Amino acid sequence: MPDRLPFTDSDEANAFIAQDPLALLVGFALDQQVTVQKAFSGPLAIRERLGAFDAETLAAADLEAVFRQKPAIHRFPGAMAARVHDLAVHVRDEYGGDAARIWTEAADADDLRARIAALPGFGTMKVKALGSVLAKRYGVAVAEPLVPWHPTLGDVDSPQALADYQAAKRLHKKAWEAKAGPEGRAP
Repeated sequence: MPDRLPFTDSDEANAFIAQDPLALLVGFALDQQVTVQKAFSGPLAIRERLGAFDAETLAAADLEAVFRQKPAIHRFPGAMAARVHDLAVHVRDEYGGDAARIWTEAADADDLRARIAALPGFGTMKVKALGSVLAKRYGVAVAEPLVPWHPTLGDVDSPQALADYQAAKRLHKKAWEAKAGPEGRAP
């Protein structure tokens, strides 16, 4: 397990997402329509506001109020509060509150892919990104087949690598949008 994942500007947030499997999952759940730094700072902000951070606490809390408190945890506080609630309920009910069981008990890559894909808010791209982090930063062997050919957060091992990843992602998105044209679909 890494000491830190350099996904934010906060050493404390970086340590929290690296050492708490549920915090890592919540960071990935929040990684939509905001910067990586904002998304992965979210778990620490939630913990600070609630005084605790575990599946049972998150499932029972009024997360919308927590998310809307200034500064808001996400630009879409209502939707993301619901997503984190649903994720916490899933981890509580399916894994006894132990988020790490998602990967420590996976039989193989297909099982891990299915377990991650079943998480609320986790589509194909997040399956690959989380799989990459698990394989490259945590040494989870069953995650190795999930690693895509392109750079992901699993390749981020320093603040500079994060900046490089984000710059490459912006270029890729711009190229995709240029190909997509006015209808929003690539040729």
